[in-house]
Amino acid sequence: MIRIARVELRRVRLPLVHEFQTSSHAKKHLEHILVTLTSTDGAVGWGEIASPSGPFYSAETVDSCWAMARSFLAPLVMGVEWDHPSTLAAAMGKVRGNHFARAGFDMAAWALWSSSRGVPLAAALGGERARVSAGVSLGIEPTIDDLLDQVSARVSEGYRRVKLKIAPGWDVQPVGAVRAAFPDVPVHVDANGAYDTSEISVFEHLDELGLLMIEQPFAPRALVAHAELQATLTTPVCLDESIEDVEDLVTALRLDAGRILNIKVSRMGGLTHAVRAHDLARASDIPVWCGGMHEFGIGRAANVALSALPGFTLPSDVSGSDKYYARDVTTRPITCTDGFVDVPDTPGLGWDPDPDFIAAHTANHFAI
Repeated sequence: MIRIARVELRRVRLPLVHEFQTSSHAKKHLEHILVTLTSTDGAVGWGEIASPSGPFYSAETVDSCWAMARSFLAPLVMGVEWDHPSTLAAAMGKVRGNHFARAGFDMAAWALWSSSRGVPLAAALGGERARVSAGVSLGIEPTIDDLLDQVSARVSEGYRRVKLKIAPGWDVQPVGAVRAAFPDVPVHVDANGAYDTSEISVFEHLDELGLLMIEQPFAPRALVAHAELQATLTTPVCLDESIEDVEDLVTALRLDAGRILNIKVSRMGGLTHAVRAHDLARASDIPVWCGGMHEFGIGRAANVALSALPGFTLPSDVSGSDKYYARDVTTRPITCTDGFVDVPDTPGLGWDPDPDFIAAHTANHFAI
């Protein structure tokens, strides 16, 4: 049995190498919370709370996660004895919502549990691949030419799929230009819920461009609207923000609200729930891929491990660290070669945190 002797939280800030613009906001840096769980026998697991700084993707923010982690989750995990990460995840389930905050603790528990048993994280989760196919996500650029330059750079690096952020006024024309310039590259678009049902004509035009998928056209709770749109399109609708837990996925499947699922570790409250979503989607013949939140190396390592599971048949957002950060929080960066990221065969996360670099970029520290 495992009992946690110490919990540490570190609020870490890193600059992005390239500004990233979505339908709601732009960002030049990322601030995430790193979680460390140390057991009574000295084993250590690292996790990452990869919440956005503002309440645009979800209701959670770095500030809200910091408060939740300090006041509720850290004391809770100190009081639970567990023999498997799913047991700790069940105990954290008494905290409603707060999926991003819970995800950091769940990730740290999996890292601790797998490393203490000498098992790679991917194998502990049920992963089967030695390497995973990587896609890349591109934000809204100042001009279409700037966007084409970004696509060209990422394609030349070997990425297996390109995701384009769209928003009202930045959709059919830039996506059409990318499709014309790169007719053989798998492309999909992500609206982050920026449209309403009066703008269906946008998706009818996008449906003609041979896209891999159209991700999250409408607001998270608008599952009926997604189902109605999917019924009119040939292109699969992919759900992201709409699926926060397995129960949401059950409802979406019943409605046929989407035919592809983006599984994000943070959005679903951790690896435990992400694996359950994978299992249900696979049983329902729904292709899945792992989405990202511009994670630092710790969260990105967890995404790589999850993407090794057999149901992840589409390229995941596990691009190399250098796509976002000049220097990552791990001792060696996560690298993408010819569109693939190798899955570590060493115990735990497979990438070691760099304590000195992390300390130099820590704005706040808490320990209990």
